[in-house]
Amino acid sequence: MCGIHGIISARLGTGAIGRKLALMGSVQAHRGPDDERCEVYECGPRKVGFGFVRLAILDLETGMQPVRSVIDRAALICNGQIYNYLELKNGLDEVEWLTKGDAEVALQMLRRFGPEAALNAFNGMYAGAFFDPGKRQILLFRDRFGIKPLYYRELDGDFLFASEIKPLLQAGGLTEIREEAFPTLFTYRYLPGEETVFAGIKRLPPGSFLLYDLTTGSYKIESYWQNRFPPIIGKPEKISLVDAEEKFYELFCDAVHLRLRSDVEVGSFLSGGIDSCAVSAAAAEKQPELALFTIAFKEPAYNELPEVQNFLAAGGERFRKAKHHVAFCQKSMLAELPELVRALEEPIFLGAVLPTDQVCRIAAQRVKTVLTGEGADEIFAGYRKFLIEMAALEYLKSDRSGRRELEHSYPELRNYIELRAVDPLQRYIQSETLFTKLELSRLLGYKDIEVAGLSELKAAPLLDGREHPLNAALAVESRCRLPDYVILRLDKLSMRHSLETRTPFLDYRLAEFAARLPVEYKIDLSQGREKYICRRTFSRYKLLDERSAWRRKQPFTSPLATWLGDQKTWPEVVSEALSGGMIKRHGVLDPKMVKELMTQVTTAGVGPATLVSGADRLFAVLVFTLWYEEFCCG
Repeated sequence: MCGIHGIISARLGTGAIGRKLALMGSVQAHRGPDDERCEVYECGPRKVGFGFVRLAILDLETGMQPVRSVIDRAALICNGQIYNYLELKNGLDEVEWLTKGDAEVALQMLRRFGPEAALNAFNGMYAGAFFDPGKRQILLFRDRFGIKPLYYRELDGDFLFASEIKPLLQAGGLTEIREEAFPTLFTYRYLPGEETVFAGIKRLPPGSFLLYDLTTGSYKIESYWQNRFPPIIGKPEKISLVDAEEKFYELFCDAVHLRLRSDVEVGSFLSGGIDSCAVSAAAAEKQPELALFTIAFKEPAYNELPEVQNFLAAGGERFRKAKHHVAFCQKSMLAELPELVRALEEPIFLGAVLPTDQVCRIAAQRVKTVLTGEGADEIFAGYRKFLIEMAALEYLKSDRSGRRELEHSYPELRNYIELRAVDPLQRYIQSETLFTKLELSRLLGYKDIEVAGLSELKAAPLLDGREHPLNAALAVESRCRLPDYVILRLDKLSMRHSLETRTPFLDYRLAEFAARLPVEYKIDLSQGREKYICRRTFSRYKLLDERSAWRRKQPFTSPLATWLGDQKTWPEVVSEALSGGMIKRHGVLDPKMVKELMTQVTTAGVGPATLVSGADRLFAVLVFTLWYEEFCCG
């Protein structure tokens, strides 16, 4: 786990590139506090500068980057880890290895097989740059799900890239803010797709690579992987539920065990949900003295600590030697929002950022890397909205009595059906929209509000219309919210504390397996259970006790309604942002509407599963205001 940054320039000298690289590295040193290095190469009319800041996890003695080829001067920098590097290394003959880590294996794979074949052979999380002097090319690449970030920017004829946005701002100066993106941001709660909120700074899409021609200065982007789903009509792959459980268990355990490869101690996050519990259980089988990290809340409805304790007690001998560390996420954490906003770089309006940051903090005090349960919900249909989608499909083909039964089980179903768009790209955000267009018009002072669709944002997956509606929803979720919110939040906040996070559920083999499964193996409407095969498998193979395996999902979020409801106890920075002079000074949001939003925060009927509340809307305003103060008022 590290940070990478680079410059391609036909106008700058070696010294100027080196100085810029040093500045870029300094603002993402938290990603790699153990070491740093910069190198500049000449190739035709352009010079190439590679910078690297290192968090030493694997190959502690010889794992520094860039790694070079003694044969043709090819070079590579890579953030993340290729977990199957040992297996790939065994298949590479006649290589005189200079290191013991994964980066040199990636270098040799790219040299020998090219980007398409090499990247499809990698199993891991990675974002990197490969200098190929023979072809006079730079290759930028990103893992299948975008677990590791990679941004790029063109400026004054130069091409810059980095693991974070701040190095691009540091090297190239401040850029304009894309105010036209604000309505989209306040609709989705984050900004999906390739464009960031900073003009000219883009994300390399997940599962893609960028080829830069060092002779012409042109580049092109190609996709090498997307998780594809079988058509609803035709001959789907047939597999019994029992056989599917066996295959899933085999893949899951291998994914966890691969991610235990490390030269430093690996810990695990542990909430009360089945995902982190199963990951922790599988890891503890291989690493009995596993360090476990849990975030608790004083507010009972949000506190999963009792469930965690029950799970550990039921695990018996498996967790006897484990070390369990607990911290409480409290209202005072709101005072740290400016630091979180600085780390996230783009506004993200979801309350999970607070407990995520807190659990990363306590883990980083004891280990350098942890396993997490992220990705399971997007791959195996873990959110309630997937249950509702399946219920809607059943409702449309049911008789009156069947419809009444479904309405009783899913009270929100009728409203969902009334709003449900035919296009899955339109359905994606319908149940979670924070503000109507009329409200956004007032909040932002725009006459005509335009909220970009996923196709316009270049955030849409490849769908041909033949997929089952549940699978279409999963494709959208894993292409949009997963990389641009779920994983981005995890990466930026963990690296704020110099902590590496590893996500077994995002092993591409698991994702491809899940895509081929019958939809009824993912959602069981009769029991109202999402992630059905996960629950059955973890119970069958004793990774989870029965209670833990079948308990209802509780979203990982914060009690914002309680924390924001009493203005008298707000931390000073919250008061200044919402009721001080900050909003008026910025001149972006309507102060009168913000005051109204402050009065609409209530705890009545609000809990962890609430999708949109007055507190969520006010929290969006709070985060946006703090972000604007940090990045637009410097």
